[in-house]
Amino acid sequence: MLTWLEQFLVRYPELALFLVIAAGYWIGSFKIGAFSLGPVTGSLFAGLVVGDFAHVPVSSMTKSFLFLLFLFGVGYSVGPQFVQAMKRDGLKPMLLAVVVCLTGLAAAIVVGRILGLDPGLAAGLMSGALTQSAAMGTATDAINGLSVPEAQRALYVSHIAVADAVCYIFGYAGVIMWCTVIAPALLKIDLRNEALELEQSLGMTRTKPGLASAWRKFELRAYRLDEHSPLAGSTVAAAEARLPEHRLFIHRIRRGERMLQAEPDAVLAPGDVITISAPRQIIVELIGSRAEEVEDMELLDIPLIAADVFLINAKLAGMNLQDASQQDWTRGLYLRSWSRGGQELPIAPGVVLQRGDLLRIVGPEPVVENAAKNIGVIVAPSTNIDFVVLGLAIFFGGIVGVLVSFPVGSIKIALSTSVGTLLAGLLVGYLRTLNPRFGRIPDGAISLMTSLGLAAFVGLTGIHAGPIFLSSLRESGIGLLLGGMVVTLLPQIVGFCFGHFVLRMNPILLLGGLTGAQTVTAAMAALQERSGSPVPVLGYTPAYPVANILLTTWGSVMVLVFAA
Repeated sequence: MLTWLEQFLVRYPELALFLVIAAGYWIGSFKIGAFSLGPVTGSLFAGLVVGDFAHVPVSSMTKSFLFLLFLFGVGYSVGPQFVQAMKRDGLKPMLLAVVVCLTGLAAAIVVGRILGLDPGLAAGLMSGALTQSAAMGTATDAINGLSVPEAQRALYVSHIAVADAVCYIFGYAGVIMWCTVIAPALLKIDLRNEALELEQSLGMTRTKPGLASAWRKFELRAYRLDEHSPLAGSTVAAAEARLPEHRLFIHRIRRGERMLQAEPDAVLAPGDVITISAPRQIIVELIGSRAEEVEDMELLDIPLIAADVFLINAKLAGMNLQDASQQDWTRGLYLRSWSRGGQELPIAPGVVLQRGDLLRIVGPEPVVENAAKNIGVIVAPSTNIDFVVLGLAIFFGGIVGVLVSFPVGSIKIALSTSVGTLLAGLLVGYLRTLNPRFGRIPDGAISLMTSLGLAAFVGLTGIHAGPIFLSSLRESGIGLLLGGMVVTLLPQIVGFCFGHFVLRMNPILLLGGLTGAQTVTAAMAALQERSGSPVPVLGYTPAYPVANILLTTWGSVMVLVFAA
């Protein structure tokens, strides 16, 4: 049976790949606390097992195709945030990411030299210890360009997977441990108290309704004003201004048989029935117990819509939510959720909007349509992919990667097709913030490109390395493991000192930035869980795209340094 299975996998390598992907996602689904291998590393281990069991042929063209799709998807998704990270509000986390990434590169070079590693093992040490599986692809691309015998290149590529598998587990767990346990102890802070203070400085509140809850949970109800109502005789604008700290709006008025629109200068009279939208808690506590509620279906029949709006208005970018909420066109508008680079952000008055943010707004249809014009453009669900832009961007990005090179000391470094494709994705992603209709690729397609593309590429790398994995592990396993621990922790230590003593960052934002600087999303999630707050994401989001780009390119750099 086993012999038949081995022969089957060798004869049908495409089916072996699907087996590896399925097994990788299954392996990556297991969690121990906040730690899990994830689907990409799970696919690597699954590929190593399958490769050790059967010598499955691996197509280099298939690997390159999958990896270029992945790189373009990464660049496309982080392009808007990468540009914004260079502006004022993301400067400190961006600088933190640069320092951490440069320290990681330097540490990997020094450790690799001490251990006497070849280009493949050195690149795998870096990719695993810094948990950047994409660097395996750029390293593979660089190795394939070396002027060495084909057998030597194949061995180097196999060694990438070996070293990555050895170093990845601590690379992942070490950042979680540092950011959630060791660094808070060194700072002598309580994560929950520190996060609460940061929330309060941003205008968030956990105990009473404020701007954050008002923009997320609201209801529409109708009430009759009696002659003793404090609103009788006041204008609609004055009535709404009675609770300035809350988002309360009057939409319609029924006066006798007539139904009127609630213009700001309209005067309310006893006997009027008004429709009010406000946070549910405000309606229940401040209005419901003091006014007669009316079930008026016609009056309450206000078309409400929700829309995802892509922020491109330069005047709105850089403005905090408090100031944005006071614009004339926000009357009757509520913000349900807000994301940046796929990460949901806390809704608080002091948090600053950035170009490329995705805002989910809710309100009466005319209000939402008018607001969308002032924010940017509505992103409608679509299944269409602009394959013209996708194909040409990867093609021309690859050409640029091949043609552009620059000297570093005695070494001449070419960008390579992989880095060129990554830069092409960044450019298209940024141009999308200027014109969201350009190069439209649905989020689902990007997710498939980035998740399946990388998992399949890494799985193929594992299959290729499977036959030599155990022998290579016996030769250099303990040295790689200890060296990888150094490469994981040293950037965190240097970044911690730089962020705390030089940049003087808020502790929660510093810790969030450190998780983003080594692209460990699970560490950011663990930090949020321990602090009981979403605010660490404000440090993570500017650092992550910068680190993602730098750490990916380090794969090529490691190969070129160790091949010299």
